[in-house]
Amino acid sequence: MRTPAAAIAWELRQRHRWGLIALLATILTLGGIKIVVLMNHTHPELGDKTFALLVPVPLTATVLYLLAVFTFGISGDIAARESMYPSRMLVLPVRSAALAGWPMLYGCVSMMLLWFAMRIAVIFPSAIDVPKYWPALFGATLLAWTQALTWMPYPARGIRIVVSIGLLVSIDIVVFTALENKARESTMLLLLAPFVPLAYVAAVSAVDRARRGDVPNWGLAERFAPAFARSAIHRDFRSAPRAQLWFEWRQYGRSLPLLVGIVLPVGLSLLFLFHEAAVIVIEIVVASLLAPPFTAIFVAATAGKSSSNTSDSYGITPFVATRPIEDRALVVAKWQTALLSTLVAWAIVAVAVPVALVWSDATEPILHIARNVVAALGRPRAIVLGLLILAALVGSTWKQLVQGFYIAMSGRDWAVKGITFATLALVTAGFLGLGWILDSRYRIAVAWGAIPWLMAVLVALKLGLAMWVMQRGFERGSFTGKQLILIAAVWDVCILAFYGVLALILPAIVVRRYFLLLVAILVVPIVRLAAAPLAVGRNRHR
Repeated sequence: MRTPAAAIAWELRQRHRWGLIALLATILTLGGIKIVVLMNHTHPELGDKTFALLVPVPLTATVLYLLAVFTFGISGDIAARESMYPSRMLVLPVRSAALAGWPMLYGCVSMMLLWFAMRIAVIFPSAIDVPKYWPALFGATLLAWTQALTWMPYPARGIRIVVSIGLLVSIDIVVFTALENKARESTMLLLLAPFVPLAYVAAVSAVDRARRGDVPNWGLAERFAPAFARSAIHRDFRSAPRAQLWFEWRQYGRSLPLLVGIVLPVGLSLLFLFHEAAVIVIEIVVASLLAPPFTAIFVAATAGKSSSNTSDSYGITPFVATRPIEDRALVVAKWQTALLSTLVAWAIVAVAVPVALVWSDATEPILHIARNVVAALGRPRAIVLGLLILAALVGSTWKQLVQGFYIAMSGRDWAVKGITFATLALVTAGFLGLGWILDSRYRIAVAWGAIPWLMAVLVALKLGLAMWVMQRGFERGSFTGKQLILIAAVWDVCILAFYGVLALILPAIVVRRYFLLLVAILVVPIVRLAAAPLAVGRNRHR
């Protein structure tokens, strides 16, 4: 490449070409739907509402994808102290202004083009006056400041999240305040214009500090107790798996509790403002309970890595690959770390939510719901229902952390990004299909009757994949015959236990028993967990 601009453009295009193709296909699909609707001259009232509900989904998904691409955040650790700018690019013989400026320029232009394309392709409700230009500049501002804040090194883990949320929320408040006052489009453009140049200055400073290795440190153990820190580093472990567990915990195990500890107080603080509004109190509590599974999605991006210092590496590094430990033990250490991380995060939730409800005097709406549930189901069933919901949330958090190990630990960057792109495409297609189904009562009836058959097909596919993975694992020595029998027995017990709880809570007159059994089989994981040791072995010994 003759210029830094061309080299960086090639880098972004080559690494994310399939994702950009998927993004373009999404826009073309939306445009095709709009053309079909306009050609038929059909704008039913339900269809208008359905399409209006579908507008935010593809727009939000594509915006988040572009944010991840141009901040180099798809394979980075957002809670880390180090800059998320790829270290391999920091050593290039170009100025920091070029390293920061060209990705920012390409990203801002992409965000603007995305808005213009979505504005043309998407069907908006006729009653809404859709703005023309200022959302494009708002998207560019959002991207530019996200780049500057993610490329900046920080003195402690998690500070990047706090600073990013605080500044981006401040920008949103300014914009929404102007909208509330019905500001004109020219006013919005003048309001947003200064943000991008300021973000560029901050991004250049961030990249320059990252190139110098200027990472401040607020580690209290290293500063105030160096002897204790040295003893912790040089202590002996009873076994190699125990040492690997310590390594995994130090690498990413603390990320989820740290994120939950940062995000949760922000949401619970709203209870002191809205403790008299029952609906808002319930929404805040529900959002707090969903915080661990949601934040686990972001931590899972780094859980499959074997190095916390390289922001753009997946799979197994030579350091880990040469450890005297089996492939299966490497994966088990990650599973155990994910479980410990999940339990610590939920311990924080279990303490913070009741304390915040009591201090803010907002317990009455929650107690009212609890009394109604007890009156409707009885105390034993209500207790079982509460424990089931809690177990489902905890299990969902752990599942979010571990379900992608078989992809991340394969060491194939294209597979990691391919799953992300496929998920984006499926979510978009799913919402579009849902809108199409909800547009007709006949389609709703057909879809409702087809759900059990679809679930049966998914169960058959899952069982077939499970047997194939187990057979490959046995052939490669990842599992012994006794271990396979034990895994199958544990999986069956978990399915029967989950099915029993569902059958206890939901009467047979409401939900058929075979449907509950299908749900239990689909919910309890086995294929992706069993595939993780195979991915490690193939990546480690190739």
